[in-house]
Amino acid sequence: MTHDHTDAEIRPFRIDVPQEDLDDLRDRLGRTRWSSEIPGVGWNRGVPLDYLKEWVEHWRTSYDWREWEARLNELPQFTTTIDGQNVHFLHVRSPEPSAFPLILSHGWPGSVVEFLEVIGPLTDPRSHGGDPADAFHLVIPSLPGFGFSGPVRKPGWDSFRIAGAFAELMGRLGYERYGAQGGDFGAFISPNLGRADRDHVAGVHVNAATMGFIPFGDVDEATLSTFTDAEKVRLERLNRFLSEGNGYFQIQGSRPQTIGYGLTDSPVGQLAWIVEKFKEWTYPSDELPERALNRDRMLTNVMLYWLTATGASSAHLYYESMHSGNWPTPSAVPTGVAVFAEDVPIRRYAEQSNNIVRWSEFDRGGHFAAMEAPHLLVDDMRGFFRGLS
Repeated sequence: MTHDHTDAEIRPFRIDVPQEDLDDLRDRLGRTRWSSEIPGVGWNRGVPLDYLKEWVEHWRTSYDWREWEARLNELPQFTTTIDGQNVHFLHVRSPEPSAFPLILSHGWPGSVVEFLEVIGPLTDPRSHGGDPADAFHLVIPSLPGFGFSGPVRKPGWDSFRIAGAFAELMGRLGYERYGAQGGDFGAFISPNLGRADRDHVAGVHVNAATMGFIPFGDVDEATLSTFTDAEKVRLERLNRFLSEGNGYFQIQGSRPQTIGYGLTDSPVGQLAWIVEKFKEWTYPSDELPERALNRDRMLTNVMLYWLTATGASSAHLYYESMHSGNWPTPSAVPTGVAVFAEDVPIRRYAEQSNNIVRWSEFDRGGHFAAMEAPHLLVDDMRGFFRGLS
């Protein structure tokens, strides 16, 4: 891929949301046209009305975007153009000179906000009771189409193309040898980065992993009889997801533009679309998400979709994944898998296309591990990369 040098420029970036955007949001929240609901059905049909009203009132009257904007702006941020696409990223260098470069990839409905709790311990273990030998230089992009990297301007941005762009990004930053970590779509992108840039990627660590780490199609009785209890529970969770929990996937994978209008025009629509996932994918999934996550942090994550109008653009990643025809090829890159309590990977299937060298199972934490169980995730990443860097 050739670039003229102007194109490869890395530009400093600060978040500075116009006050009129915040006023518009508050105005929209105050004028919400509420849906009816069937009483007494709880969460079975989606986000309950009273619950969402409470969130919206908090968002409208108590949540302080400027506080979170300032917090995000404490982190060094940049943009660059890769393959014709704007890419926004945090670049937090460690004070330890021998730190190992690591790129972290979020998923949907996540953002760079997911990683706020792990940045300190990963870049500066000395100040967080860790071993300075475990330090990382962190690169944390907003996925193309998401947040300040959005929107995408052209079709074709699936996880393979994103991986290629991230390889280019690491090269531009001068990192010869590095690691890749990610959850959800980040667990598609990170292994693909290992495939796309195998001369430079030392290892790949994933959580909330699905495709490439789970059975494809039905599991026959003979195989099922050899499953551990934990594997049976994960398979049951996967099947429940495929029957009841993946409507959002089907819609975003087939008609992202249509759902995008509601997500872009209605902050309550965008909030409900995301908060449902925070509820269903945090641990324990039958409890409200506030048990696992701070409400204002969840709202900040929603804000990165709302303020950038990337509800539709982020949904297109599902469409690309369903229509690209790109399938993972076997990878020799050393791979570590962290399986949190709400995750579904099963080792024997992961080993079919990945070189698994570390497999950790946890009895707590969920899909948003970097926010829900940051210490567990950090420890597992340190243990994995310690042997590779």
